[in-house]
Amino acid sequence: MAPQKRLGSRGGTLTRGQGSRSRAAGGIVCGHLLKIIRERIPLTQSRLAEALGIDTTTVQSWESGRRSLAAVSSTQFLRLKRHLLGRGAEATLLPLLDLAVEADAVIEYSLDDMLDGDDITRHPLHSWVFTRASTHMITWALTGEQPTALPEAPASTPRRRGPTPDSPLLPAPDRERLFANLRHTAEIADRAGERGSLLRRQALYLCAYDTSADAHSWSADMQQRRPVPLRHASWTPAWSDARSVATSMVRYGDIETLQAFIERGMGDDPGEMANLNYWAHWLGLGPVPRASDAFMSDVDGQSWEPLPLLRALADRLDPSLRAVDLNIHSVWALIRSKPGVLSADLALHRDLTARVGRLLDSDVISRQARRELENVHYGLRLSSR
Repeated sequence: MAPQKRLGSRGGTLTRGQGSRSRAAGGIVCGHLLKIIRERIPLTQSRLAEALGIDTTTVQSWESGRRSLAAVSSTQFLRLKRHLLGRGAEATLLPLLDLAVEADAVIEYSLDDMLDGDDITRHPLHSWVFTRASTHMITWALTGEQPTALPEAPASTPRRRGPTPDSPLLPAPDRERLFANLRHTAEIADRAGERGSLLRRQALYLCAYDTSADAHSWSADMQQRRPVPLRHASWTPAWSDARSVATSMVRYGDIETLQAFIERGMGDDPGEMANLNYWAHWLGLGPVPRASDAFMSDVDGQSWEPLPLLRALADRLDPSLRAVDLNIHSVWALIRSKPGVLSADLALHRDLTARVGRLLDSDVISRQARRELENVHYGLRLSSR
């Protein structure tokens, strides 16, 4: 997300606070990430504050989440990032600050606002298709699990003094309120029909991280309201909704829903290409942001390159992943639609051969996935001659 599009900004100046308890989590993800970046330089809070011409308490408030970086101007936000880069910050971490601001916007809105039926377009999940990197920033505050895009700290990073949080994990009462509001949001979006389809899908996906006793049954009920589209039908928003719900249900150990989607929602050219388009955007390989899921209906697959997508999907051929059947099917479909991709990268060819062999020797995949893997294995053998 570019700094000019400051999702969730409620105005204010560089040092303005967020005030009430209900706004306490307004910058929790971005603040924690800022602390990580600063500590890895390493740079003290006081030195950073001095360079920016602000009080040390302001930096402390940013890092604790009491004050949100979304409330500072775009100019000041860029100044902060440029200073961190100039002091030796890891360059790959700085773009993650923008994703963290996106995440904080979703978290703040979901904590503070109970959506009603007239304002679904105000929700930050409504008209911005999130990627894996931005979604993992949100779930960092829901599970404490470090995002995939954030590398582990170098061994040279100084150890923190005293008890400090290892993640921006929200307190349990805040997580309960957030999930309750997200459920309400998904139900409101469901009643809005196609106009609320993206909001429904993304709210449902985040609800899959809810560990409360009734979370699975509620998700299953929501899934049943939108049955999996049959093959040979034109793409509709219900397709991406069904795919997203099916992948999220595996978090509850429900593999059958995903296998039903693979069988019924794919298998024809529009469904297979929609799946690959979905993957390319989710993995950050798409060239532009998307306001809706309609880009998945592109039957030509011209918005992404097959080789980077195959590299990214190869990493997901892992028997420990619960959605491995979908990953296998996606690799099979990509090779089937772009057969020349197998001979484009020798190192990738070797990696795929090893991964396919390990999966074929395992007992964690379905019969259909095994047939597709055998086809991939045969294609790898042919392309090596």
